Amino acid sequence: MLEKFFQLKENGTTVGTEIAAGLTTFFAMSYIIFVNPQILSLTGMPTQAVFMSTVLSTAVGTLILALYAKVPYAQAPGMGLNAFFTYTVVFALGFTWQEALAMVLFTGLAGLVITITPIRKMIIRSIPETLQHAIGGGIGVFIAYIGLKNAQLLQFTSESQDIIAVNNEPYTMGTEISGAVNTVVTGGGIIPEMGNLMNPYVLLAVIGLIITLALMIAKVKGAILIGIILTTIIGIPMGVTDLSGLTNSSNSFSSAFSELGTTFGAALGSEGLGSLFADPSRYPIILITIFAFTLTDVFDTIGTFIGTGRKSGIFTLEDEKAMDEGSGLNTKMEKALFADVTATILGAIFGTSPVTTFVESTAGIGAGGRTGLTSLTTAVMFLLTALFTPIISIVPGAATAPALIVVGILMMSAFAEIDWNNIEEAVPAFFASIFMGLSYSISYGIAAGFLFYIVTKVAKGKIKVVHPIIWATTVLFIVNFLVMGMI
Repeated sequence: MLEKFFQLKENGTTVGTEIAAGLTTFFAMSYIIFVNPQILSLTGMPTQAVFMSTVLSTAVGTLILALYAKVPYAQAPGMGLNAFFTYTVVFALGFTWQEALAMVLFTGLAGLVITITPIRKMIIRSIPETLQHAIGGGIGVFIAYIGLKNAQLLQFTSESQDIIAVNNEPYTMGTEISGAVNTVVTGGGIIPEMGNLMNPYVLLAVIGLIITLALMIAKVKGAILIGIILTTIIGIPMGVTDLSGLTNSSNSFSSAFSELGTTFGAALGSEGLGSLFADPSRYPIILITIFAFTLTDVFDTIGTFIGTGRKSGIFTLEDEKAMDEGSGLNTKMEKALFADVTATILGAIFGTSPVTTFVESTAGIGAGGRTGLTSLTTAVMFLLTALFTPIISIVPGAATAPALIVVGILMMSAFAEIDWNNIEEAVPAFFASIFMGLSYSISYGIAAGFLFYIVTKVAKGKIKVVHPIIWATTVLFIVNFLVMGMI
């Protein structure tokens, strides 16, 4: 049944490979069910309710990808988007979390309009092939950077005079900070350096990286998943794998489910939609906020699909051609984009920040995942976390970080398709790929790539080559950056 439904033979995979890939993706992104509640609860949202809404939106969104689009990706509330929700929309702009959820709902609806109209085709068709390869390699840089950071192999030092803001409030040298420090924004004085290799956490991550690489080079099936499991086990005597979580009942299913009633449907209630549009003077900033959410969500998703799908064969040239020539939602990419925006709408109703396709899905793809059975496995695992959270929580970040680094290495092969000796190709490719990793954002990398693609073509007198969508999108990105910088 699974073989026929997911067409495993046609995609060159097996049930075992797909399940192993799904587990790999799950462990690579399972941190979101613990981190998302920490960030959103700062707005006053009940922590347990956010935990449950995170689990449900992730599982349901990924199930749609599995059963409708049949692609090996997973969705969850996006990192960065949840910080924007908390620190900018609620703290800086003064909206309540219910009103912020209502804006997330409109973000999903705006994405839906883009997806079911020709706008979607125009955006994808407008991206030059060179930039598509750059996006793929850039995601490799991005995912490897996440892995290095999660492994604590990199640490950053900033002098006090370079700190710009603390807890989203302006900071000047000598200012006394009271209470917990949640966020620090620093300027150009930050200095990256090697992490402390005497730290057991860092040492475990290095051991895990060596194990995973050795298994990959030896072409052992399920190498990435095996690496995660072995690293977790090795971490027990090292004191990094914390087994005390097995007896932790604070995140119980009953308490989380009962609190879900607080956030479920809040976006549609009197404190959500009912309050959001009560004051006409706020309409401009509401539109800007929805636009910022939508722009980031749409281009994060399109970038992830384009950057990973072509290299792995998940989205073929035939799929892209069929999308160009056909109408409706017929190809895998069209269905995947539809699943993504649907998940954002459902997430807003459950009570969480925008849901997006996770770049950590590449961990499962790197482990051999090629069909919806991979994402089905991931979705089932997320549903089980509602019941078995303590078991999942013992897997340390040091065990999953090596998987992200290895996948990043694999994805960077897309750079081989770029003619680096041709300055016209090299400049936009560099900014799209490197800036993507260093700015910690797929959409920002795409924006930089688009901007310098225009610069190179204008300089060469090839202005007519630039697609109108590239022009329009670049202008929108610039406007978005300027407006958000003034908030």
